[in-house]
Amino acid sequence: MRLLRRTLSLVIVASTLGLASCSSLASTDFTGTTGAQAAAPSADQQASYAKSLDQLEDITIKGRAPKTGYSREQFSNGWKDTDNNGCDARNDILARDLDNVEYKPARVDCVVLSGTFHDPYTGKTIDFERGQSTSSAVQIDHVVALSDAWQKGAQKWSKDKRLQFANDPLNLLASDGPTNAAKGDKDAATWLPPNKDFRCEYVSRQTQVKAKYGAWMTQAEHDSIKKILTSCV
Repeated sequence: MRLLRRTLSLVIVASTLGLASCSSLASTDFTGTTGAQAAAPSADQQASYAKSLDQLEDITIKGRAPKTGYSREQFSNGWKDTDNNGCDARNDILARDLDNVEYKPARVDCVVLSGTFHDPYTGKTIDFERGQSTSSAVQIDHVVALSDAWQKGAQKWSKDKRLQFANDPLNLLASDGPTNAAKGDKDAATWLPPNKDFRCEYVSRQTQVKAKYGAWMTQAEHDSIKKILTSCV
């Protein structure tokens, strides 16, 4: 009987992890979840971390280029609808990362008015409400900051490539506003999410973004990411 109960428990746990992995980013090949992950990663998450660790070895390592000429507009003037679904990237990410989403009444659900946000960077829960004084509570973070990318290859990218980079769901996460502001344009050598349970997923995603677009890393950034990813698999 004890063996039977243990077997049933393992089946339930496996089913739960399987359901969790279904919350992956549908529009990318990244297999992590968007909320604060459990201490023990699922098999899909571990596979994603292993993939990132392999990709890390092929990413060029060199120093930062000057920040000269950088501006947000070098990537795109605000949020764009690069997937042509009628909604800009900010609303797409809010709809993806928030629970209990309420939309502005329209022919197509697009503008997110409210929702419940479980912030992966801090682990806290935020009741989001769209408004002039409230929208900034939940911001959309570029996992690889635009300025960081500019100093690590993006200066030489085409305008279209930079626009895609700035609006790519793989490189976007809803996040606690003050925490996003504190991160700024720092890389993994100088900033990591306060929520330690999310760090594997965070650096894994950074690696996959840089591999996808051909951005390079500094030695310190590479070493920090490698140390974390090695502990994740």
